[in-house]
Amino acid sequence: MSTANWNKVGRLESIPVRGARRLCSLYFGRPVAVFRTGDDQIFALVDECPHKKGPLSEGIIAGDTVACPLHGMVIGLQDGVAVAPDEGAVKTVPVSVIEGEVYLHLPEPGAPG
Repeated sequence: MSTANWNKVGRLESIPVRGARRLCSLYFGRPVAVFRTGDDQIFALVDECPHKKGPLSEGIIAGDTVACPLHGMVIGLQDGVAVAPDEGAVKTVPVSVIEGEVYLHLPEPGAPG
């Protein structure tokens, strides 16, 4: 993996199983959260529900979805798309785990979003 634009954000074990961590990193000016499922899959999303911008990082993870803590909208962690009957989507952020370290692929400042 080329390290260009990949930023180490911490150890895998720092993210709770079936939990999330909101990061200081921004994705095109939006907050980012990294999610860990019960089977240790890692996903990253912009940390704003498409409904009312609720913090998805504070939601409940079930399988590969997260439920917004404000109104219960369910978002797929793989694609950021709301699960029917809800509608909407959030941006996904490329994430990788290498030797126990979590990396996010963040755009260069000024890159079109």
